[in-house]
This record gives sequence, C-alpha cells and structure tokens, in this order.
Amino acid sequence: MMNKKKMLQFGAGNIGRSFIGQLFSRSRYEVVFVDINKELVKELNKKRKYKLVIKRNELPDEIILIENVRAIDGGDKEAVIREIVDADIIATAVGKHALPQIVPVIALGLQLRYKKRRKNPLDIIIAENLRNGADYLRKELKIYLPQEYPFDELVGLIESSIGKMVPLMKEEDKKKDLLWVFAEPYNTLIVDKKGFKNLLPQVRDLWAVENIKAYVDRKLFIHNLGHSASAYIGYQYNSEMTFIYEALEVPGIYKTVRECMKQSAVALNGVYPNDLTLPDLQNHIDDLLFRFQNKSLGDTIFRVGRDLYRKLDKNERLVGPMLLAQREGTPYNKIKRAFYAALDFKAKDEKGNMYPQDEIFFQREYPKGLRHILRSICHLSSHQNEEAKVMKEIAKGI
Repeated sequence: MMNKKKMLQFGAGNIGRSFIGQLFSRSRYEVVFVDINKELVKELNKKRKYKLVIKRNELPDEIILIENVRAIDGGDKEAVIREIVDADIIATAVGKHALPQIVPVIALGLQLRYKKRRKNPLDIIIAENLRNGADYLRKELKIYLPQEYPFDELVGLIESSIGKMVPLMKEEDKKKDLLWVFAEPYNTLIVDKKGFKNLLPQVRDLWAVENIKAYVDRKLFIHNLGHSASAYIGYQYNSEMTFIYEALEVPGIYKTVRECMKQSAVALNGVYPNDLTLPDLQNHIDDLLFRFQNKSLGDTIFRVGRDLYRKLDKNERLVGPMLLAQREGTPYNKIKRAFYAALDFKAKDEKGNMYPQDEIFFQREYPKGLRHILRSICHLSSHQNEEAKVMKEIAKGI
C-alpha cells in the first residue's frame, strides 16, 4: 500500500483550517497541524476531522467534512522536529508577527532532516499577508542554520497570495463546535511556481504563477485595500454599522471604495503590465465587491478594520498603494480618503470592546498628530523622494 503524503501546517487558525489544510486534505494528504492552542490540538486529535462551513450569499450553507487530520502542540519542540523530518511539504499560516517564533524549530527540523535524509528538499508555502516573504524567511532561517547547510538546494520558499475571506467566529459558534470554521466559496491558492524545489504538488485549486510578486501586491493593494476602505469609510459614515455588506449597500460608499480600488489597479498595471492587465483587474475588483457583500459570512467592520499599527505601515494596504501610485505618476486621492477615515476608526467588537492595540493607538499616538503618525506608525521618511511626496500629499488633507 502506498504511503500517503504528509503536509505539516503551522497554524490551525482560520486560514490554516479553512483554506490550506482543507486543500491538501481533500487532495489526499495527511494534514498535521501545529498550534499553541492546547484545547484545539486536543480536540483535533480526538476527532481527527472537522467541518468547513461554506457561506454563500442568502443560500443554504454547504458543510464539507475535512478528514485525515491530526495535531501537535507547538510547544512540543521535539515532536515538531520529528514531523518536519518526514513531511512532504510545509505551510505556515501563523501571522507575520508569530512567524519569527516558529523559525528556530523549523531550522532544527531542517538540520535533522538533512542528517537523516540527506539531499531531500522540503518546500515551505508561506501563507501570510507578507510582501517579500521568501526573502524574509530565508534570512531568518539562515540565522539558525550552520553555514555549511546547503540551503539553496534543500529549501523551497514559496510565497503565496491568500485571497480567501474567513470571518471571526462568534463565541456562541465556538461553543457549539470548537473545530468548525466558516468561509466563503472562493478557494484558489496562488503560489510562486519558481519557489518549488520538488515537483508541483497535485493539489486541486492550487494555481502556480510565474510572477508571484504581482499577485501578492494585487492581494494587498486591491483586495485588502478595498476591504479595509469599506470598513473605515463605513464606520466614518455610521459608527453604529456592524457589517461590511451594510457599508457597501450605501451607494456613495460603494462608489468611493470602487474608485479607491481602481486607482490602485492603474498603478499596479503600470508596474506589472504583462501580469495584471486593466480589464483583468477591473473584473477582479467587481468580483471582490460582490464577495465583500456576502451577507452569510457576517464579516464585521470591526474585524476588517482593526489593528491600525499594522495596517497603517508603508508596506501595507493604505500607504503601500499610494507609494506605488506616486512612483507611477497616477492619482491616489481616493486612497488618501480611506487613509484619513482609518485615523477615525474606533469600531468595537460584539462585547463592546475596541481592539486593545487600537485603544493604545488612540491614547498614545493619535494625540501627537498626523506628522508623528506618518513618521512613527507609517514609517515614512522625508529623506526618501517618493515617501516625502506622499507625506506632503497626505498632509494637505482631503
């Protein structure tokens, strides 16, 4: 009997379970999750399966049973290392702030794998919202690996574009079933074809592209931009609004968000004319706006807009496309409007609480004024030509 292939998934959260894990499980891989949530790990090992609930707009839910899964505690370093040694492929979906915490154990696993299996390459899919993820992970891993380790032969670093939308699970839903996860029907995992050291895995809905940077930027500067703009402008329009679809039901908000995304699309087309054509980007925008209005997802303005410290950074969804547009000499006044709306964002969760880091932002950073925010939170520099121009443009106001 042929041994099944094994996929090791760091992170058993929303993206790990609803997207990466389910894609590989449904393509006949054994999926082993690594997570620090002990209760989740225990439950996955007890049931060895979980429900993925596909939410379609005003249609009945579709329930897919994801089987052939198990989990190990991320704190059990030895167990994680053993799994790395005989894994066929690895993926990470832990969030870019947690990524440095798993690097040391991956490095130890790679070393033992080399000792036991010699020149047997291992591919790592980086399923994070992270620009230049492969460069980042290569640099981090090399800190923990010996100089003589043949990194370029043995480690494939595969950047990806994660377009699947997964809402926050409500407490009442978690109480019904800790393992089930809700998601939209979209199921395409875009990966860097050039990053693989092994043959492309035979996984349904895996789309390998030649220029992953174009698709990573498309995700951040159109999808994430449009999603966040819907939240920020929606909240500014009516702070009592709860859901993203409510904001987009207001014609003026829909129009502004669409124009915002289109401005970014024009800049992206200038940078990647062969990969991202304007007609394709326009179709992508219209599809995204349709998906954002999926009422069954129950995606909240709070979830989409929270975490201003991260989302205001110059490599992120608001300032990033403005820098791109400045470089390309294209307009970005609508994106600037979304940026200003973000500075008023104080949405609360179902319990009436602001996101803790956002509370700190408004207590500590906001009172220091726009100039401070542009320098210390957006990390823009007046010594960089394009950044200085964007700072000047933002300082003009709307």
